[in-house]
Amino acid sequence: MLKKSHFKRVRNLLENSSEKPAESREKGGTPSVPERLCIRCPSCKGVFFRTEVEENAQVCPACEYHFRLPARQRIALMCDADSFLEWDAQLTATDPLGFPGYAEKLKKSRLASGSAEAVLCGQAAIGGVALAVFAMEGDFMMGSMGSAVGEKITRLFERAAAQRLPVVGFTVSGGARMQEGALSLMQMAKTSGAVKRHSDAGLLYIAVLTDPTTGGVTASFAMEGDILLAEPGALIAFAGPRVIEQTIRQKLPKNFQRAEYLLEHGFLDAVTHRRRLKKVLAYLLRLHTPQVNNEPEAGESGYGNGIRDSHTGARGGASIGQEHGEEPV
Repeated sequence: MLKKSHFKRVRNLLENSSEKPAESREKGGTPSVPERLCIRCPSCKGVFFRTEVEENAQVCPACEYHFRLPARQRIALMCDADSFLEWDAQLTATDPLGFPGYAEKLKKSRLASGSAEAVLCGQAAIGGVALAVFAMEGDFMMGSMGSAVGEKITRLFERAAAQRLPVVGFTVSGGARMQEGALSLMQMAKTSGAVKRHSDAGLLYIAVLTDPTTGGVTASFAMEGDILLAEPGALIAFAGPRVIEQTIRQKLPKNFQRAEYLLEHGFLDAVTHRRRLKKVLAYLLRLHTPQVNNEPEAGESGYGNGIRDSHTGARGGASIGQEHGEEPV
């Protein structure tokens, strides 16, 4: 719900805006909202200034709903300023099977997303620790994995292994790209092999699963991290809940396949709020990177539990920071 002050500000904006359409109300009496200035939360239905949401790390100020982030915006939010250097920008999808309409869809996706492909890869730093990083682009054919995406991620892990760099990956995907047929399915094995070689070199891979992460991406590199984090409310699945319900003809549990449900059932190490995510990543990278100073920065002593309990082996990421009275991750 909007606070009274929020409602007045938005109402005045709607009344005075030059972008106001001739009919200022939609069917049912709901005020229409200038998209350039305001944004409506799909969860609580509140209306907020875009600047207010952007200053809150693209999280709803009222209900904490996490809006989806474009790849470059996520890199800018999570990595140290001016530290990102893109790799393999020239690798883009072609139309190997001559699939009807695919070439046109690629053009539209590039225009809509501002990205050449559905993943952005490169080198950066988080908390002063150098690393290889990739972020998937949900606005590019729903982050689907085709040959170019698989090749870029494979090259990233191979280059990270050669340079002895940890990897942090932000996933968002609808799965394998059907327009490339079996070639897209092959990327599951290809990327998994690269992740395994990086792991065999004794290097860290942290996967951050965002909404939604599904299909062949979930079934390959998204769930193969040494540490698995997720944003609150993220849908994480192979087949979606609607497909499962239609197949088994049963009602699924509440919040089935959401990040909190997966954490409760041992599939994740922690569900981490976006405002705290960079601090958590910086701490984990320093903890697992021997060549840097592993002493926590001021205000980060609350992460002393680690991700696994050293005695029981149980996943304990959800309680990181709670023993010091901090907001849980």
